[in-house]
Amino acid sequence: MKELVEVMAKSLVSNPSAVAVEEETTGTTTVLRLHVAPDDMGKVIGKQGRIAKAIRSIMKAVATRENVKVIVEIVE
Repeated sequence: MKELVEVMAKSLVSNPSAVAVEEETTGTTTVLRLHVAPDDMGKVIGKQGRIAKAIRSIMKAVATRENVKVIVEIVE
């Protein structure tokens, strides 16, 4: 799942080398922290958060197939 978020984010930003994903798992919950360059925050979040919502929806669908819960946080 970590790799999927990383691939999606790298395709959106203009500085893909600054993209990093941290994964923290506790029980059946996984928290994915997506780090991007400050200039690329708007591209990852999108207008009114539409792109961020789409990323979270895709990850929720993947997590449902694996019977886990995923939380995606976007940070600088």
